[in-house]
Amino acid sequence: MYDPTEYPKIKSWADEWGGGLDYVDYVKGNGDLALLAAFSRIFWPRFVEVQGCVLWDRVYEESNFALWRENLSGDVRRLEATLNRVRVWQLVESRDVDEDVRALNYVAESIARAWRAALCVEFPGRAFDVGVVHSEDGPIVTFSSGVK
Repeated sequence: MYDPTEYPKIKSWADEWGGGLDYVDYVKGNGDLALLAAFSRIFWPRFVEVQGCVLWDRVYEESNFALWRENLSGDVRRLEATLNRVRVWQLVESRDVDEDVRALNYVAESIARAWRAALCVEFPGRAFDVGVVHSEDGPIVTFSSGVK
């Protein structure tokens, strides 16, 4: 299991303070409420239901939805999978080094688990495929309707 305390920037920060600190202390010392609130909406998003599709509210825009719906012949699963994406590497600056790749993958898997739970709470009678796609640029979290 990935341990964020081992991420070099967090580890270095904790060592500067004499050790014994962890990722929660790092957030307290380096973040603010606005950042925490923004991340909370990434990890527990709001959803909208449009023409049989469940969409992350951030990605829904009426004209863009109509264009994709037409291009994908109304295929709900493909439409959802196309629009419901967060490219984790676009959320934060990162480098193409092992520790950043591991951290990005950990964050992607954590977002996917949270989205799976949020969708289950919001749509208890509906199944969803939530997963991480690994691209050459980095991990992408996506979801679409599944089969129950």
